[in-house]
Amino acid sequence: MPKKDYYDDPDAPPANSIVPAVTAVVRNESGEVLMIERTDNGLWALPGGAQDIGESVLDAVRREVEEETGLTVEVTGLSGIYSDPKHVIAYDDGEVRQEFSMCFHAQPLAGEPRASSESRQVHWVAPDRLDELDMHPSMRLRVDHAIKNADVVHLS
Repeated sequence: MPKKDYYDDPDAPPANSIVPAVTAVVRNESGEVLMIERTDNGLWALPGGAQDIGESVLDAVRREVEEETGLTVEVTGLSGIYSDPKHVIAYDDGEVRQEFSMCFHAQPLAGEPRASSESRQVHWVAPDRLDELDMHPSMRLRVDHAIKNADVVHLS
């Protein structure tokens, strides 16, 4: 389902839903970050998605990372909660979500990175190469918070 992110945009459509979502900053032993190129908007992002009814947020993190990247992960902590009402995500079916996303730290346990129906590419990216990726500013904020201030839980 194609989507478009809006941030502090007067032309953004009004939100009509809010859905709990998760992302994961998965880092390997070399400190590289697991990044995906999304199929729905072509931008690079952390793996993640909506929490399903009947699962915990930690189950959602593990499921989303495995679905999008092929990796099994261990969640090691909370990086931030992002709920800025100025950030809305419009889908082609008419849904416009107000952002509500929890970002977690995680480490890989098993598996090999692979693409999926939600990810065109999956790569380990060195922190000093993240600027080379086309990323929405809200996603870049999560990545920067997790890498530059890993011991702080960020709230917005």
